This record gives sequence, C-alpha cells and structure tokens, in this order.
Amino acid sequence: MSQQHTAATPRKAQAPPPPVQGRGGLARYVIAAALARTADGGAVVAVVLLVTSAGGSGTLAGVLGACVTAPHLLGPFVARSLDLAQDGRKVIAAACLLYAAALTAGVLTYAHVPAVLTGLLLATAGTCGSLLTGGISSRLPAIVGPRLRTQRRAQGWDVATYGIGGTVGPSLVAALSGWATPTAAALTLGAVAATAAGGVLLLPFTAPSHTGDRTTILKPGATLGLIARTGHLRCTVYLTMVVALSVAALPVTAVHMTKILDVEPANAAVLTAAYGLGNLTGSIAVMLFPLTGHPDRLMRRLALGVAAGLLTVAASPAFTMTVGAYALTGILNSCFFASTLAARTEYAPRGARSQVFIWVAALKITAGSAGTALAGSLTSVNVRLPLLVGLLTVSAAVVAATVEARFAKAAAKRSCL
Repeated sequence: MSQQHTAATPRKAQAPPPPVQGRGGLARYVIAAALARTADGGAVVAVVLLVTSAGGSGTLAGVLGACVTAPHLLGPFVARSLDLAQDGRKVIAAACLLYAAALTAGVLTYAHVPAVLTGLLLATAGTCGSLLTGGISSRLPAIVGPRLRTQRRAQGWDVATYGIGGTVGPSLVAALSGWATPTAAALTLGAVAATAAGGVLLLPFTAPSHTGDRTTILKPGATLGLIARTGHLRCTVYLTMVVALSVAALPVTAVHMTKILDVEPANAAVLTAAYGLGNLTGSIAVMLFPLTGHPDRLMRRLALGVAAGLLTVAASPAFTMTVGAYALTGILNSCFFASTLAARTEYAPRGARSQVFIWVAALKITAGSAGTALAGSLTSVNVRLPLLVGLLTVSAAVVAATVEARFAKAAAKRSCL
C-alpha cells in the first residue's frame, strides 16, 4: 500500500497533526466507549420491562422504547457542536451526563406523571445517544494516530465495544430485573452512563479540527450534501444502510426458524447468541489481523460476504447448521462494520468528520429499525422471505457501488489525459 493512503483526507497546512497517544489512550477509549454503549444498548430493554412489569400496555411500552431510539435521528443536528468545540471530550461527557439524568428522571417519574412527560424525558436521553455511539467513534482516529494499520486495529476494538454494549447492556438489564426490579436495572444504566462521562474526560486531548476558524465547520444540511456528492461517502452510507436493514431480520426470523427446524422456541436465544458471538469473534479477528486495502473495495466484498451469510442461514436444513450460519453472518457483519468505520475515517474531511460519523450512525439505526419492522411483516408470508429480500437488496447495493467505482475510475483516467 502506498505511504499516501493514510487515515485522513488532505487537510489545510495550518492544521496540527493529530497526536499519537499510544496504547494507554486506546485502553481508556475502549473502557469509556464500552460503558457508554452498554448504557445505550440496554436502555430500550429496561424501558420496555419497566412498562410491562407495571401493567402497561404493549403499545405504551413500544412507544416509550421508541422515544429512546428514534431521537438518534437528531444526532447529526447535535454533532456540529462536537466539531465546533475546543475540547470534544467535554461535549461527549456532557451528553453522557444528560443521558444519565434524563433516563433516571424518566424511569423515576413513570406512572407518577403523564406518559407524555416521561416520553419527553426518554427522548432527551435518546437525543444524546448518537454522541455515545458515533460521536465517541469520531474521537478514535486522533487518539491512535495516522498510521493506517494502527487505525484499522483500533477500529476492531471499536467494533468490539459496540458488541459489548449490545450484549452486556440487555443482559445486565435482564439479570437486574430478575434479581431486583426493572427500575433498579434502568437506574444502573444511568449510573453506567454517568461513569462513562468520567471515562471520556480521561481520554487524551485532541486539537479541534477547525484550528480556530469555526466558519470552516459545515452545517448538518451541508454535511449531508457533501456525503451525497462524494462517491466514497455516498457508497458508505447506502451500503451501511442496506446491510443494517438486512441483518436486522436475523433476531426476528430466529423465533420463527425454530418452528420450521422442529426445535423448542427457546432455542431462538441460541441463534441470536451465536450471531452476537460471531460479531465479537469478528471484531477480535480485525484486532489481530487488521483489514488491508481501500475501504470502498473492502465494503463491497464484505457486504457480499454478509449476503452469502444470509443465504446460508436461509438454506440451512438443520438447527446446528443454522447456528453456525448465524455465527458466520455475525463474523462477516462485524468485519463489514469495521470497514465502514475505516471509510468514514479515511474519506470524511477532518472538519466534518464527527458529523459524517453521526450521520452514518443515525441512518444505520433508522435502516435497522425499518429492517426489523419489514422482517416482522414478511415472516407472516414466509419465514425465509426477509433473509432472501435482504441478500437481494445487499447484492443490488454492491452492484451499484461497483458501477459507481468503475465510472469514477474511468472519469479520473480521462481527466489525466
């Protein structure tokens, strides 16, 4: 690989080079990110259990749970504060504290105030959620330095923190709800988020991207326009979205797959656990063997790998084979996620990197939610239909990205003539 293929696009001459913080900075990052994502990953489960255990309707539980997840879409509009800040750590730490306070207040006021007020408090927490996910990820490139291999390995650690948050968060809530109450579980998540704020403040300081000229920081709409105009970023967005939409079908189909595989319904947990373990295995693999090559090519190949994993799940005739297929898909999806982190890091302008990270994260969450809803409706027609729709959608997106890449390459050759 050429020496020029580093982890950032060319930047202005006056911008100081990002400092290399070493392993100590990465270790602190992993702890802080895992804590923040554990709180965010368990919040929805805690809210749903809180409502249902108190005798609330399933509709109310779903609406209040959506109050935590839906506001992630507002993330791009709060992300600009991260690019504008002199010290981004303070912005993320404040978001963690506000998340903790709003979640705690929403839980403690439930059933004592109108549900609308509880929903507003939970929505406040949800609005901060994007800074606990994509916002923290945007800090990683400056912490680990510009060396490509170091960044790719660090992105494996970052993927692992998402896996930890998505696994430990709900598991912690389930355990504490059984041992104590859902309220205690939710309050524990609030404490975890507050602890994450302290961890974020302990991260190494990184110089702001605006270098004193805040007029260079794009507004959210302009950032979205930049993504739409930039081929690499545009492909990153739609490949991320279609893969998120497709793999969102796996937990839903797991329940129905047990019926056609003639096993107990409880074995659906084995399938989802295999997928989660696969994600964790994939992130470890990326840590040990960092991805090499250009992110756009990596995304296309790994997206096809995810499509092949979905096909394997759909075609598996026996339960044990289906478990293996779920694990394989988890591994491939984890590697794909790492490639999208590399793409966001290497293709986003430094002055808009935080916003690009959070735009992609917000759109990914939206696509995942849509995928869950779509899978729920399609399984009533055929259990395997969501998987087949997913693999066809991913394959079509890869074809589109490949065509874009070839046209861009041809245009670049013509411009050199």
